[in-house]
Amino acid sequence: MVRNIIKDKKIFGRKAKPATEADQEIVTDLLDTLRANREICVGMAANMIGINKSIIAVAVGPFQFAMINPVITKMSGEYKTEEGCLSLEGTRLCTRYEEIEVDYLDSNFQFCHGKYSGWTAQIIQHEIDHCNGIVI
Repeated sequence: MVRNIIKDKKIFGRKAKPATEADQEIVTDLLDTLRANREICVGMAANMIGINKSIIAVAVGPFQFAMINPVITKMSGEYKTEEGCLSLEGTRLCTRYEEIEVDYLDSNFQFCHGKYSGWTAQIIQHEIDHCNGIVI
């Protein structure tokens, strides 16, 4: 189900709670909402649809995937950039890393370890910040 995008900064300042298999519907709704906003959005965290769970959705080319309880385990290649967010007005400066490694559960709640670089890594870092209560 496509959900409304939350624009209240208060929800983004809280650390998300771990997701469980009981949250499968949230994963589906988050992916549906990302697809519905695909022309203006490349990533989304569950708190952007009003649910304080550690779930993100990422769009890479024509593909979208979910990461449940994602944790960055390695990062390299620090750089400064400017980012915007569908839930926030304007853009903000932030620090990102060119290459990251992430432990997470996939949409079937199976453990995964992924290595990401460039634009995909930047999207994932932005959305994990949302889960960690960091507002860019």
